[in-house]
Amino acid sequence: MQDDILSRSLKFLAGHRCVCPIRKLDVNRNALSEAVGILILLGLGVLAALFWFPPAAVFLGGVILFVLYFFRDPERKAPENDDLALAPADGKVVAIRTGVESDYFQKRMVTITIFLSIFDVHVNRSPVRGKLVSSEGKKGLYLDARDPRCSRRNASRLWIVDGAMGLIGIRQITGAIARRIVPWSGVGDDLKQGGKFGMIRFGSRTELIVPEGSKILVHVGTSVRAGVTPMVHLVDPMLDPCDIAHPDIAEGEVDPGV
Repeated sequence: MQDDILSRSLKFLAGHRCVCPIRKLDVNRNALSEAVGILILLGLGVLAALFWFPPAAVFLGGVILFVLYFFRDPERKAPENDDLALAPADGKVVAIRTGVESDYFQKRMVTITIFLSIFDVHVNRSPVRGKLVSSEGKKGLYLDARDPRCSRRNASRLWIVDGAMGLIGIRQITGAIARRIVPWSGVGDDLKQGGKFGMIRFGSRTELIVPEGSKILVHVGTSVRAGVTPMVHLVDPMLDPCDIAHPDIAEGEVDPGV
């Protein structure tokens, strides 16, 4: 009977947006569906602890609140501007570099890396309005997301969106704890600017890849919010490359401070 009550409660939560009294936590169907298995195990642990060791039930209840907090999915209103690429993830900018992007573009691009701690929202949002033309997963390692090497060595998924100002890329990168990339969209889908397309479970990285010559609006150390913070002023793909200024962009990496 207790298992049945827990199951009904989870189904109710999965179908409704719930508001947690801690920092007005929002959780919706897509994000919560990724946590159902964890919540069931924790719920069973609480029930067992109530019979065998009640103090442990308090601890497990706190863990349940943290899981709900991690899988939160707050509503956000994205600015509508085809010239801008918004942040694809919450977190801190830890690197901005230029170089040949060989996974898809085969040309020089600017890559802005965002580190997500376990306290950041892990829902990814599209930086631009456009059509999703590619979504390819790549096998790899599971190095700590704070390790600069993880950008090239870890398992990842590269998304390519064809927007009004040309192609841009978003790379989701796993970490030592975040080993699951969850796609919510598929090739051919039309994405809204700031629209949700997936998430990464627990600490990780997300990279925004834009054409060289774009005006970068953030710097290393900037805190950003997915679907809200403008990160790049995109260049018109019809412009002659000779007319585009190519600013010097540092390839430095900073400690995320987590």
